[in-house]
Amino acid sequence: MGGTVRHQARADRSIWRTFPRRSGSGSQHEDMAVVDIPGSKSITARALFLAAAADGVTTLVRPLRSDDTEGFAEGLTRLGYRVGRTPHAWQIDGRPQGPAATDADVYCRDGATTARFLPTLAAAGHGTYRFDASPQMRRRPLLPLTRALRDLGVDLRHDEAEGHHPLRIAAAGVEGGDVTLDAGQSSQYLTALLLLGPLTRKGLRITVTDLVSAPYVEITLAMMRTFGASVRREGEVFVVSPGGYRAGTYAIEPDASTASYFFAAAALTGHEVTVPGLGTGALQGDLGFVDVLRRMGARVEIGSGGTTVAGTGELRGLTVNMRDISDTMPTLAAIAPFASGPVRIEDVANTRVKECDRLDACAENLRRLGVRVETGADWIEIHPGAQPVPGAEIKTYGDHRIVMSFAVTGLRAPGGVSFDDPGCVRKTFPAFHETFAAWAGSLR
Repeated sequence: MGGTVRHQARADRSIWRTFPRRSGSGSQHEDMAVVDIPGSKSITARALFLAAAADGVTTLVRPLRSDDTEGFAEGLTRLGYRVGRTPHAWQIDGRPQGPAATDADVYCRDGATTARFLPTLAAAGHGTYRFDASPQMRRRPLLPLTRALRDLGVDLRHDEAEGHHPLRIAAAGVEGGDVTLDAGQSSQYLTALLLLGPLTRKGLRITVTDLVSAPYVEITLAMMRTFGASVRREGEVFVVSPGGYRAGTYAIEPDASTASYFFAAAALTGHEVTVPGLGTGALQGDLGFVDVLRRMGARVEIGSGGTTVAGTGELRGLTVNMRDISDTMPTLAAIAPFASGPVRIEDVANTRVKECDRLDACAENLRRLGVRVETGADWIEIHPGAQPVPGAEIKTYGDHRIVMSFAVTGLRAPGGVSFDDPGCVRKTFPAFHETFAAWAGSLR
């Protein structure tokens, strides 16, 4: 997808549903819009690793179909795993002994989970494996993970810049033992090692010196246990027993980070949206974003069947620490100009090493819209009151989350907004523009 997408256009409404509110519900909203969000990227990536490592055939129900997850599945195929696809499920033949291929080249595209998880999976096998990635992914750091793998005896070499792709592994299995890890830049480093643990001969004891986005690690632990692994946390130490994984059927819940754009849009416009399948018992910490919206004045209901957010006509300013839900930082930044007071987001230094420097990207685009913004090493403060510049073009830096976040801003910007690279949403939500425009069209 290229060219301009302007988020004030009507679209095909067949991809959203509205239901009349029940009488006596107490809601000021006449209709309740229900948006079906694609499967979680984080859960799909972990499930693909676990399925590949399990003993038997695993069926993944409603996995995310996007560039990132397709790249992960393609990487598994290159490593010799069988991956069967139907429209609503994937089947993976697991190999506890590691990849069937003894020599392979894997291209990880833009996917951070692919680029970090697949080399770790390959290290448990026997063969020579080479990994490369897109220029965007090549820029993203990898050294804490590759250093830990080397400490565990893995023969791993970076072909160009130390701590970055491309890299190669001469795999001979992993003995296991004690290892120390700094996961202050990305929790994916810890997740990769945790997932590896049951495939080692002795298990792993991982001492973590720093950790960001801790809820993502909780997702990993819960899923590992579902696939039969024994793992526990003792303070800053994670202990993983050997023994492998068991295959089964695993349903992927909707993506909470993606849902944040629709929740934020409802809070911003004074309308209501429900995301089914993402409620009490959800694994993803990013659902905590709705608590931020509640603090700003939105009405939030989290039930067993889904989560509903309704705008009340008020968005209060606030100061919030988003270290644990930093993927939703751009979502909050995008609606902050319309709050009644300043919005200050703190402890999000790790967003500077995502697909782009998201702190700077948010600041630059808000300034393009005429908004006053201040930033520091790990914070951003957005001031209300400015009238958004009509029809501003958003500079995306090829980052899907910048596009989806500022699409929400476009609902209140005169003439909407446009993007220099709208198609980068294919990374996690290829149909985002159609789905979001359909929901926005329902507001008229």
